[in-house]
Amino acid sequence: MPHLLQRVLRRAVLEHAAGEARRRYPAVLHAGLPCGGPAEHRSFEVRHGERLDLALRIEIVEALCRDSLDRGVVPLLWLTRPVDGPDLEDLAWAAAVGAAGPELGVTLDLVVVTRRSWRDPRSGVGRTWSRVRPAGAAAAAAGAAAEAG
Repeated sequence: MPHLLQRVLRRAVLEHAAGEARRRYPAVLHAGLPCGGPAEHRSFEVRHGERLDLALRIEIVEALCRDSLDRGVVPLLWLTRPVDGPDLEDLAWAAAVGAAGPELGVTLDLVVVTRRSWRDPRSGVGRTWSRVRPAGAAAAAAGAAAEAG
């Protein structure tokens, strides 16, 4: 996986961890650029207990992607959810993303983002942190520990 994409996904984890304070919250599907702020992506909140079939999920994915595609940008899709979220839901969204891509004429990718990790539900490739801190914070903490010791 390209290093730049790994950095973007780490930033998505950081933003999700900082922005979602509730203990229990619904899954949200996003399309666009994770680090670009609300203006750079669109999202769809999945209500608890809501049943979505594959056709409806494909329509949701296509609707979320159209704005980016109209600007000539192939969006990244990411599903934010609690750490203990259902893997079957991840796979259902991955199937919808996989089906929507050819209909839109592009290759789309989906990652699942939690407060401590990101993961590609199709390949299993991902990264987990025990404690997520901004890149500069880790270096500052290491420097402070070295000075104290």
